[in-house]
Amino acid sequence: MPEVHIFCASGRTREQKVKLMNKITEAVVEEFGAAPGSVTVQIIEAPLADKMKGGIPFDER
Repeated sequence: MPEVHIFCASGRTREQKVKLMNKITEAVVEEFGAAPGSVTVQIIEAPLADKMKGGIPFDER
């Protein structure tokens, strides 16, 4: 029962997230030989103000 977690800054549409999760599911099925119903994909989003890269918060980029 593979499980994939994606951490990202918020701001993508529902359609973008669903498309990404479907592609990740397909890759796990293809490469691991897992049944699609056994693959869990979760997106964990952080508000832009709560995420920083290179010392600059995402909401200030």
